[in-house]
Formats: sequence, structure tokens, C-alpha cells
Amino acid sequence: MVYFDSAATSWPKPPEVWQAMEHFIKKVGASPGRAGHRRTVEANAIVDEARQLLAKLFNIKDHERIIFTLNATDSLNLAIKGLLRPGDHVITSSMEHNSVTRPLYTLASYGVEVTKVACDGQGNICVRDIEDAIRPNTRAIVMTHASNVTGTIMPVEEVGRIAARHNIYFIMDAAQTAGLLDIDVEKLNISILTFPGHKSLFGPQGTGGLYIREGVELLTLREGGTGSGSETPTQPAMMPERYESGTLNAVGIAGLGAGVKFLLRVGMDKIREHEMKLTKRFLDGAANIKGLQIYGPPDIKQRVPVVSFRIEGYQAGEVGGRLDKEFDIACRAGLHCAPDAHHTLGTFKEKLVRFSFSYYNTAEEVDYALRALRQIAASRPTEISTLPVK
Repeated sequence: MVYFDSAATSWPKPPEVWQAMEHFIKKVGASPGRAGHRRTVEANAIVDEARQLLAKLFNIKDHERIIFTLNATDSLNLAIKGLLRPGDHVITSSMEHNSVTRPLYTLASYGVEVTKVACDGQGNICVRDIEDAIRPNTRAIVMTHASNVTGTIMPVEEVGRIAARHNIYFIMDAAQTAGLLDIDVEKLNISILTFPGHKSLFGPQGTGGLYIREGVELLTLREGGTGSGSETPTQPAMMPERYESGTLNAVGIAGLGAGVKFLLRVGMDKIREHEMKLTKRFLDGAANIKGLQIYGPPDIKQRVPVVSFRIEGYQAGEVGGRLDKEFDIACRAGLHCAPDAHHTLGTFKEKLVRFSFSYYNTAEEVDYALRALRQIAASRPTEISTLPVK
């Protein structure tokens, strides 16, 4: 199989990832922070090492400010619902994933005011529009680092400066960029960083996290056992226990730590260079396929290795289905859990097909996919329906 769905979950994983998980299950097995015997001490050390590796990757001074979660969606729910209160105003973009838009939609019914700043047809946003949207009660800006539909990289450094200038919080969703683009929480003035473990960090599903800057206080979404402070009826104030109730997915975190080690060993720049070469190869080849339209910025430097497209005369699901059944190519066709982005692009009705490339993909796979798309485009129905295009 040719796997072009790494924007959802990267695959395959480096061997050391599943080896670390196998070691944990076979040789460790205990719950971190829940006893004093040697196996739980080792489990705790594995979890702590993963925190330290992530802190190194994101330039986080205190690794205990990193909270482990189930995924980026879990992290965003804690960040958004833990920070915002009725009467607060929050600014976001029209290119966000449902992991941002749905929590905000829920909070709007409780009195949180939400402004969605419109992006253009390539997914770009104007930073002046963001600053113009700030009100006296604006508490936060919530924005993706890069779109999961168009791959567009957002101007997060400028947004961070705006947030600092107006003394408001900046929540950055790094679902498509953690492990792929340089993220320095100090340089970008990030108040809360949310990230998944299972994409460009090469970890398994069921892992993710968030960084909470010192001085930022969130309401807890769950309370319970933390292994420390058990004598009190209240949740401990210390980090990371304050936001980590219940037994952690230690075996998954072991895999995540191994994934980050792999990333640091190989080098993020080398990985990005390879993935962007594949992206450019695909974009150059796709430009010569009649009836195929690419969405997102034409400048390769302004995107991550995510490419969405449509073929005239087809619904996205038809193309995705043929790629899977006839050519054994795995990709993502549909709304990509980002209906706002598709409304912005004008593709909500017909939807799009998405290819997302990883370090383990090859130029030969890209060329094979281009031949498959040429064949599909050439065999499109004679009577082509007129579809709105932007």
C-alpha cells in the first residue's frame, strides 16, 4: 500500500517506537507515580524522559509544564474550556479544525463571544484583521499553526506579538506542525501549545499533550487520582499532576518518547526537506493533469506536506474510493473535520481529496500516484457537472 494519510496519523512508525512500547509491556508494565517499587519507578522515569525530550524540542524551560493527554483534541478542549469564561471574547480563524470550532461553539452557548477572522481562498489570514478584531474583553487568540486542508502555514510569530502587545493569551494548535516546523514557545509567545503524539512526532495513537506557560491558570476538566496529595479532597495544585488525573497511557508515552528521540536523531530539517521535496514533486506533476485543481498556496515555503485537490467531474469520495480500490493508495477524502475551512475555500459541497506525505514516502510512490490520478482524470464522465471553484 502507498500511504498518503500522515496528516491524520503518520505511518509507518520508526522501529524504535514499537520496540519501546514492547519493552514497556514486557519488562515494565507498572503505573507511573503510583508506588515505590522499582517497576513503577522505571515507568515514571520513562514518562519523565518523554517530557524532557518534548521540552527540548519546543524550548520549554520547565518540562513539568507539559501535560500528557489523549491527543490534540483532548488538549484543545482543556486549553479552551479551561481558560475561557462567560463574557470573554476569543478570536480564531476560518481555517480551524473542529477540535477548535466545536469547543468554541459549545462555549458560545454559555456566553463566550467568538470572532472568526476570514481567510482567503488559499487559507491565508491577514494579521491586521486579527488585531482589528480585538475588543476590551478579548481573552485569547486560538489558531492553528498550519491548515490540515490546504497545508497553509499561518503567521503565528506575528500573532504571538499581537497577543503580547495586547496582553491576551495565544493558544496555538500544532496538530500539523509539531515535529515538522521549528516551534519555540518563547519566541512565538505561546501561552498554551497543543500537540498530538501520533503525527509528525512519530508516536502511537492515544498520545498528545499541551504546554501551559507559567502564570496561565486553567480550570480542571477532570479530577481524581494523581498518586500524590492523596490525603486532600481537592486536586493538587502542582504540575503536571493538576491536569493528569488517572493512570497515564505510559506504554503510549514510551512510544512517543522514542518517536521524539528518532526525530531529534535524524533531524527535523532533514525530515522536512524530504517531505517538502515530495510535496513539490507532486505539485509539479499535478499541474499537468487536466481537470485537477490544487488548493493552498503555490509557494512551497508557505505550506506543510499536505495537499488537497479535486478532479473536475468527480466528488472527492469517488476519487478517494478509486485510489484505494484500484491503486491501493490510502488518502483522505471529505471535509477533513474542518468544515469552516471548506466553506472558506468554496469546497464544502464537493469536498476535497487530501494527500499528506511523510519521511517514509518515496519519489516513486509520488510518481505512481500521479499516474493513477491521470488515469482517473482521463476517464471522468463525459457530461461534467459545473462545480463552483475558487
